[in-house]
Amino acid sequence: MKTTIDSAGRVVIPKPLRDRLGLTPGETLELSEREGKIEIGPAPTPMTLAKTKHGVVAVPESKIPPLTDEVVRDTLERTRR
Repeated sequence: MKTTIDSAGRVVIPKPLRDRLGLTPGETLELSEREGKIEIGPAPTPMTLAKTKHGVVAVPESKIPPLTDEVVRDTLERTRR
């Protein structure tokens, strides 16, 4: 799959690839360079650890969408391909 860099330095990730990877508009991505190649992936969700009466839990620093049955099924289907 090929794409180009526009004059503002933007790269369009083709829709079929975005769909396969589950990337959504507005999602924060992390870029890195490794051995002369650019790697792009979803940025990790910042978390803090909080003590509760049941133990320590990870709490996201920003609101994230709920993990639904549909999201789990879609993720399983994408990883099985």
